[in-house]
Amino acid sequence: MENTSVHISKVGFAKGVKNYYPEVLTDAALAFICALHETFDQERIELLKRREALQKVYDQGAYPVFPMETKDIREGSWTAAPIPHDLQDRRVEITGPVDRKMIINALNSGAKTFMADLEDSNSPNWANNMQGQQNLIDANNKTISLYDSKRDKAYRLNEETAVLLVRPRGLHLNERHLTIAGQPCSGSLVDFGLYVFHNTQILLKKGTAPYFYLPKLEHYTEARWWNQVFTFTEEYLQVPVGTFKATVLIETITASFQLDEIIYELKEHIVGLNCGRWDYIFSYIKKFRNHKDFVVPNRDQVTMTSPFMDAYSKRVIQRCHKRGILAIGGMAAQIPIKNDAEANAQALEKVRIDKAREAKNGHDGTWVAHPALVAVALEQFNTHMPTANQLHVSRDDIEITEKDLVAIPQGTITEAGVRKNINVGILYMEAWLRGNGAVALYHLMEDAATAEISRTQVWQWLKQEVALEDGRPFTRTLYDQFLQDEIKKIRTDFFTDRNTDKLEVAIELFHNLVVSDDFEEFLTLNAYNYI
Repeated sequence: MENTSVHISKVGFAKGVKNYYPEVLTDAALAFICALHETFDQERIELLKRREALQKVYDQGAYPVFPMETKDIREGSWTAAPIPHDLQDRRVEITGPVDRKMIINALNSGAKTFMADLEDSNSPNWANNMQGQQNLIDANNKTISLYDSKRDKAYRLNEETAVLLVRPRGLHLNERHLTIAGQPCSGSLVDFGLYVFHNTQILLKKGTAPYFYLPKLEHYTEARWWNQVFTFTEEYLQVPVGTFKATVLIETITASFQLDEIIYELKEHIVGLNCGRWDYIFSYIKKFRNHKDFVVPNRDQVTMTSPFMDAYSKRVIQRCHKRGILAIGGMAAQIPIKNDAEANAQALEKVRIDKAREAKNGHDGTWVAHPALVAVALEQFNTHMPTANQLHVSRDDIEITEKDLVAIPQGTITEAGVRKNINVGILYMEAWLRGNGAVALYHLMEDAATAEISRTQVWQWLKQEVALEDGRPFTRTLYDQFLQDEIKKIRTDFFTDRNTDKLEVAIELFHNLVVSDDFEEFLTLNAYNYI
């Protein structure tokens, strides 16, 4: 490891930071974060500029294509490095934020793995991020526990727990509370860096290693960046190259055109790809938002059986298995409906159908958002996947074209669909501003990805003045009417005895996002200034 004095003098904290979390932000850990920042942050910024340049191309009516310069990679017979023993069976994965109770319950859930999330289901305020890092250290040390005095209930880990993976923030997000030479740090580098610095030796002594999920990659050069970060860190921490393992979320439309390339760039570190379905829908709408006649129907009508979603998920299976890595399916966002047995049964049946389809298609595992769904998903994968995984299922029977990946889904836009997007978008943003990034709304677990779909659809429908199913054009006047109605409903249903300070901010933020002439790439960028 490098001398801490080389870097530590450059590290600072933003105004308003009161707790410096000395157990997490040790001098040595901060020196390492500084080394990561100085080595990789400028290139991260350049990669983000590349995204902006490509968006201008799509705004002119272009669609992504399979890159010509990487044809040899796509057609080659290479494979990625072997998968560690504790990641070969991932038939059910549970995901959620890094609060203490969630980590304990998820690790005890019976799922094979748990993705501890510092990204879409985590509101990235300073306390959540730093306490989350401490919670992860305690989880890996098997010392994590919690006593809930209100329920008089103690939480502690079982003898056997899920394998832990960690998702750092995407490349677009900064950590404004921590600065280096006066500049905010990358959220990606802070989340990744603190986790590996504190946990690598703990995990290696247990016969495992730090495992990650990498979010929102849009281009294979971004996978190359992450690979360089991994290799630099392994050398810094004096562990073998290839120690860290990653699963990449394919949750942008452009990434689905570069699956082989992304795997290739990370071939010493990658163990799988995941179908991040909600962010994928958001990305699909966002990338082609300015295309003439491009309109996506109600969010509820866009499912994994929609042609472009079906094509993408099957292509993930095909390319993963060719390269010797796992293909993980999408999220079941349902949560138990406690007071309505019939509605609960219908929700669980949707999950069963979804998970059976994934297993039959050749996926090696799937995601759930609630511990109660683990058994439902396990039942389907145990039935249709008796082996640890389905690497033997090649899916050479299918050929996915560029047109298949961008086929516009058919459906309708309804008043109810518009209203739901407004309602859920505002409620989620209010909760996020209060520090809660995973929010149970109307029997679904919502995170930033689903909120992004909600506000993006309203923005696009308004800009296009689409025709609703009943024939009315969706105008600014109609939007204003729906907005006021939904605000009134939200106040009545959720805020009769609660403080509304964050609600007022959420309403303003949502409204500004929807009526702005220029589309904001991520709702969290501006909202981050309010937490």
